[in-house]
Amino acid sequence: MKTDKKQTQYRVNEQIRVREVRIVGESGSTVVPTKEALDMARQQGVDLVEISPNANPPVCRLIDYSKFLYQQKKRAKEMKAKQVKVEVKEIRFGPQTDEHDYQFKLKHAKEFLEEGNKVRAYVFFRGRSILFKEQGEVLLLRFANDLEEVGKVESMPSLEGKKMFLYLAPKKAGVAKKSQQARDREASEAELKEAQKQQIADIDTETPANGGLFANAKISADALKKLTETED
Repeated sequence: MKTDKKQTQYRVNEQIRVREVRIVGESGSTVVPTKEALDMARQQGVDLVEISPNANPPVCRLIDYSKFLYQQKKRAKEMKAKQVKVEVKEIRFGPQTDEHDYQFKLKHAKEFLEEGNKVRAYVFFRGRSILFKEQGEVLLLRFANDLEEVGKVESMPSLEGKKMFLYLAPKKAGVAKKSQQARDREASEAELKEAQKQQIADIDTETPANGGLFANAKISADALKKLTETED
């Protein structure tokens, strides 16, 4: 029979055997004998849950234990959702990679680092191309130098078998990549705001020829036209 780790990581009720505890709640905190705290829990129909055993005295809450575990699970899930998942992206070169291919891979590596991922770049030496290992090292050092604004070197180029590796880490925390739908929605909202601003600006510059009562009124163009026609 498996034991639920979450059910055993907190001491509850009679499992708490210290002389006194600190009860925390919405109204503040107070230190009381453990026996008194247990009586309070029974009177309220909840549990005495030890949440900080290393404090002096240990900190407890008066709460239904099942509800407490649910809150902890929900909080952990929210924290995990906020964290940016770091992945290791690979970039592969040959010892004689041409400039076009190099720039293409450099662009992708920059995107990976800006998103918060690590990059493992390597040069693969096939057959007798191992004779060009110095050329591969120069290529990786150039790669690191070209990415110095967004990445930092975790380890210098090192040969492992037929591959020479270079490890780069992002300098800044990554930003979650937005979906195309989200980007389109933001673009539409920005265009709408800009159009509204322009409409207000156009109305502000349009005033009746007689400079009358509505000369400075910020009203719609259609309403302004009708008012002008009425005055005529």
